[in-house]
Amino acid sequence: MAFLIYLAAGFLSGLVGGMGMGGGTIMIPALTVLCGVGQHVAQVTNLISFLPMSAFSLAVHKKQGLIRTRGLLWLILPAVITSVLGGLIALILPSDILRRLFGAFLVVLAVRGALSLIRPNGG
Repeated sequence: MAFLIYLAAGFLSGLVGGMGMGGGTIMIPALTVLCGVGQHVAQVTNLISFLPMSAFSLAVHKKQGLIRTRGLLWLILPAVITSVLGGLIALILPSDILRRLFGAFLVVLAVRGALSLIRPNGG
């Protein structure tokens, strides 16, 4: 049964991640809640799975001509730096706090998504 849960979580995460919406919003809760995996392991698993998903998605979007490269370096540099810092902070945080922070992040995403349905143009 666990195999099917892992398979479904991977499939849904890949689908959502491929559309650019963040597969971790599916994968991390599925691994922690449904499969009993620890928060740190779930987040690391998500980060590792992100590499092939993002590489494939990048190739698809590039083929469709949907990628603009102007200013890309100024986007990538701070993203890499803050990713490293975030990873180091996550490493030292207790699992319970990390789980609560991730839950709060998901709540913020849900509220933001609901507000975008109410006010689609931001105002």
